Amino acid sequence: MQTKHFIDDATHLVSTALNSLTLTNPSLAFDAENKIVYRRPDKNLTEKPKVSIISGGGSGHEPGFAGFVGKGLLTAGVAGSIFASPSAEQVRRAILTRVPTDKGVLVITMNYTGDVLNFGMAAEKAKASGIATEFYAIGDDVGVGRKKGGKVGRRGIGGGIMVLKTIGALAEAGGSLSEVYGLAKQVAGNIVSVGASLEHVHVPGRAIPDPNSDEIIPTEEIEVGMGIHNEPGSHRVAASLPELIKIILGQMLDPKDEDRHFVDIKSGDQTVLFINNLGGVSMLELAGILNEIHTQLKEDWGITPVRVISGTFLTSLNGMGFSASLLKLEDTGLGAGKSMLELLDAPSEAVGWAAAISTSTWDADNSATAGDKSVGTGAVKASNLTIDPQQAQTALKAGLDKVIAAEPEVTKYDTIVGDGDCGIGLKRGAEYVLKDLAKGDLPTDAVAFVNRIVPVVENHMDGTSGAIYAIFLNALAAGLREQDTGSSSKVDAKTWAAALKSSLQALGKYTPAAVGDRTLLDALIPFVETLSSTGDVNKAAEAAREGAEKTKSLKASLGRTVYVGAEEEWLGKVPDPGAWGLQELLTGLASGI
Repeated sequence: MQTKHFIDDATHLVSTALNSLTLTNPSLAFDAENKIVYRRPDKNLTEKPKVSIISGGGSGHEPGFAGFVGKGLLTAGVAGSIFASPSAEQVRRAILTRVPTDKGVLVITMNYTGDVLNFGMAAEKAKASGIATEFYAIGDDVGVGRKKGGKVGRRGIGGGIMVLKTIGALAEAGGSLSEVYGLAKQVAGNIVSVGASLEHVHVPGRAIPDPNSDEIIPTEEIEVGMGIHNEPGSHRVAASLPELIKIILGQMLDPKDEDRHFVDIKSGDQTVLFINNLGGVSMLELAGILNEIHTQLKEDWGITPVRVISGTFLTSLNGMGFSASLLKLEDTGLGAGKSMLELLDAPSEAVGWAAAISTSTWDADNSATAGDKSVGTGAVKASNLTIDPQQAQTALKAGLDKVIAAEPEVTKYDTIVGDGDCGIGLKRGAEYVLKDLAKGDLPTDAVAFVNRIVPVVENHMDGTSGAIYAIFLNALAAGLREQDTGSSSKVDAKTWAAALKSSLQALGKYTPAAVGDRTLLDALIPFVETLSSTGDVNKAAEAAREGAEKTKSLKASLGRTVYVGAEEEWLGKVPDPGAWGLQELLTGLASGI
């Protein structure tokens, strides 16, 4: 493991690296405070509006993701610290202040929990503000199969860059938001990828690991399926390059491997071979790896790719490894000039891709910046749905007071099956919402009322629960907006139920949790379903409490409870803390109406 670096200050390193992109591509600008690299608002963007595409993730994966910002590819890239997702607020500012939104926005990232939750929260916030927005998480890895991946699904690794390239070209060609979103799903669904590495990597500024720890891969071994954040793969092997490639291609292509057979690719299919350097492999050795893969594909599998793309696209700092991907080409149904291959071949001006920056771009006026547009509630469109704000405040206060009172109990539960912060996080969020409501001047507009609460939750509730609550509330505002018929109407139980169902559907895009997984969804889903079927909030609250009670006997399939504590200590005795806290809120809410 290489532990020496020219720059040991990780914060300084990330900031300067992002700024450097504006030096190599003058059509880009950099919002340093929010770590957003975006296309300057030149005539190409302002006079011919296009779908904006925003991606991003933790730093350390360069050139991904900011390095793919430019004409024909991304509109903006949002960066976090090394191997850490950017915040939802960073992404939200990118959507609302740094890119055109006239034709809609696609928010797209790799399938990792932090990225999905934070980019997803921002996407829901944009929807709630009235912006046409879609979200998609790319999963292309097959090194970690279905059994190990579980409900989380496939990780996003190097092959996902082909998704960004094709949808970027389609957006540049004038594709609609639905077309761009559909193509992202189609291309990702036709990619298989596997990575391999000789070593883990060292993050600048962190302590040097113990040489006897599992962070050090023995010299004679190779990690098969390693992810882009140092995550382990399927197994380690002592193998020559030909033996390693045989294993990798088997995981990608063997139809008998039911755990990993995500895409059916056979002899005669048109494919694209994509080789990605994880950052530390020499160009010479990467070329040798490519040759071995190409040879085995042809000789052992009868596959001759119609395109071979090789380079450094999505790294793990200076990782001594690579990933191999195969894209199965199929008809996009988008017409001439918009096949997968044509979109991959289309010119682009992003330093992370192979295309060079054109002379016309260098000669253009590259002084424009987007400036700061309003990102507050003033930018949210009014609705025709009305509520009694005092009645709403009374009901909310009753629910939030119960959450605060239940903090010791929820904390006790979470100390046994989690990390002990659930009760405190819920209490903090409840206290801040109550404090904000006490300021008065509450809107009668139902959408505006929900949007009043959203930023309080976003800014003061930590952890996964906070992200889930924030996503749900953003989606609730969007769900209410869907019920707006254009004429003034008071929100009733039926309207709330429809909006809540819409919120559940939106939440399902960012978490695979369902009833039975021992999460707060075990309380939330029964509440929504019962309210939808009966229109009775008291019966709905009873269903939520019953659902929370049932979690006592459920084994966890998501969250820290999966690996924290021994089941015999809590199974049958301790409910899921998040579900218990939520039912307290809903029970109090029902009593206050």
